[in-house]
Amino acid sequence: MVVPPVLDPSKSKVDGLAFLGLSLSRKSEQGHPDSVTHQTAFDLNEVCDRKYEYIFSTNDDGWLVGGGEPGPPKSYKLPAKDSAHVEVMRIGTYNPEWGGIAEQEIVDVMRSGKILIPQILVLPTAVVANPDKPPELEIRFDMPTPVDFCDMKSELPPNWQLRFIQNQLFKHFQNPSRFNPGSFHSTILRKAEFRSQKHEEAYFAMCKAVITKWAIDGPKPLLNEENSSAEYNSGIYLFTDRTKITHFFPPNFLPPYDTDEKRQTILSFLAEEWDEKTLSWKKAPAAEQSFGSKIIQALDCGNPIEKLMAK
Repeated sequence: MVVPPVLDPSKSKVDGLAFLGLSLSRKSEQGHPDSVTHQTAFDLNEVCDRKYEYIFSTNDDGWLVGGGEPGPPKSYKLPAKDSAHVEVMRIGTYNPEWGGIAEQEIVDVMRSGKILIPQILVLPTAVVANPDKPPELEIRFDMPTPVDFCDMKSELPPNWQLRFIQNQLFKHFQNPSRFNPGSFHSTILRKAEFRSQKHEEAYFAMCKAVITKWAIDGPKPLLNEENSSAEYNSGIYLFTDRTKITHFFPPNFLPPYDTDEKRQTILSFLAEEWDEKTLSWKKAPAAEQSFGSKIIQALDCGNPIEKLMAK
């Protein structure tokens, strides 16, 4: 039996699905007519097998992304809107007695500026099968290269914003049910049974080609037709569950990110990672290797967010 790595299992009384994260939903002709477009950067239908050429069966949800499932006569899975998302922090419930956080407290904190939200650019880095039997298929949003803690002017790796935000959230919110499932991914299908080993290999080869194409274009902001005119509006959402978004929090920590002050703030949070096994902080591998650098030594100098807010 695998128990979710919540912060304090003894005080986490009731499991829940509320979370802070990204929305990747996008309306499409193949999907549910009520789906909503929150981003136009990536067409996730490119990694779906809607004709079931490679995949033999799934659970009753079918495809969770690319517009969701339209229902009969286009498909015979449960009709559902696109719920594509990436969790950054699982809250659980809005009941503190159950181990959660009151919804208004979350909203107040996110609007206060205590959590620095950069302009979020993301890049899918892989499509993988998770360890479940049968597996879930997931799009990964990892940092493909390590953070350079020795050169303040070096380019930050794709998807750095996700770890930057998560570490801030984890340091601020200490509710017992807090955790994050498999940082950072978007589930696109559950209980995937392939037609054969060769079909499975062919499917992942197709996905690899799509990932390579996306990588050529590089990280992109998650904008829809309504907010694409805003210069910086790729932020984070509050979900009651994957089907219900209640709040949007736009960026408050704006580009460019190459000034010494901003780069020190970013590196100060990327220097650590939350260890789900020990439920404690540990040095990020790249930071550990650069421990002797002047940048790493300078990071242990108080709370950079408080310094910024004091100005």
